[in-house]
Amino acid sequence: MTMRMRASWIVVAAATLLAMLLAAARSSAQTKNPYSGDPKMAKLGEFEFRANCAFCHGLGARGGGRGPDLTRTPKKHGDTDSEIFSTINNGVPGTAMPPNGATQQGVGMTEEEVWQVVTYIRSVEKKADAKSLGDANHGKQLFYGSAACGTCHMVNGKGGRLGPDLSGAAAGRSTEYLKESLRDPSKRLAQGISEAMKEFSQEYETANVITSDGSKYQGVVLNEDAFSLQLLDTREVLHLWDKSSLKSFEKSRQSLMPAYDEKVLPEKDLQDLLAFLAASGAGGAK
Repeated sequence: MTMRMRASWIVVAAATLLAMLLAAARSSAQTKNPYSGDPKMAKLGEFEFRANCAFCHGLGARGGGRGPDLTRTPKKHGDTDSEIFSTINNGVPGTAMPPNGATQQGVGMTEEEVWQVVTYIRSVEKKADAKSLGDANHGKQLFYGSAACGTCHMVNGKGGRLGPDLSGAAAGRSTEYLKESLRDPSKRLAQGISEAMKEFSQEYETANVITSDGSKYQGVVLNEDAFSLQLLDTREVLHLWDKSSLKSFEKSRQSLMPAYDEKVLPEKDLQDLLAFLAASGAGGAK
C-alpha cells in the first residue's frame, strides 16, 4: 500500500468513525432527557405545552375533552422520557394524537423544545393510587350493582356495550373530568367534537327512530352515511336501516346516561367508583 493510499484510508476511516460517533450522540439525545429535573426547563416547557398541547390536553396537562390527563402515571403509550418524547414528536397512528407540527394547532417544536415539554409533564405528574381515591371493592359493587354502570359500560371485558368501554378511563382522564361525566353526562355531547378529534371512536349520540310500521327504537348511532343508519338500541340489539324506509329519525345530544347527582350517588360512593376504575386500569379490582 502506497503512502498516498494509506493516508486516504486513514482519512476515510476517521470520517467513518466521526459519523458513527455523531450518530451515537444523536441516538443518545433521543433517548435521554438532557433537562431532566431542571425547573427552568420545565417552565419553558410549560409555555411550549400551552402553545402546542393544551388545546387537547388542557391547561396544567390535566386532560380535556380530546386528550388524556398527562399528570397520571403510567401513560398509555409509554412512560419513559424517551417514549413520551416519541409520542409527542411522532404522534400515535390511529388516534387523535398527531405528529409534532402536523396540525394547525400550535407552531411545532424543535427537539430541545420537545424535551422541555417532557420535563414539564414530569414536573406536574401525580402518583396517586386507587387507595387514595376510595374503596375500589365497594366501587366495583356499585358499578355492577345499584349504580348500574355495568349495564351500559364495560370494564376489562365485563359489562355492557351501549356506552364507551371504561377499562382505561381513569388512566387517561382526570378525576375532575370523570366526576363531570357522571354528574353531567350530556355536557360533552352538547359541546360537540369534530370527527378527527373525537374522544372515543364514536360520539355516542342518542338516536330516536320510528320505522315505517310505527315501531319505535332508541339507542346510539354506531355508523351513518347519507343513505343508511346503524344503531345499537337500549337492549343492545344492532339494527341497520335504509334511511329512506324510516318514518322518522332524530339525533340528540342529550345523553342516554342518567345524571348521577349527589342524591343518586353521594360523594363517598362516587369516590369509590373512581377508585374501582383506577384499580381496573392498573390491573386490579377485576
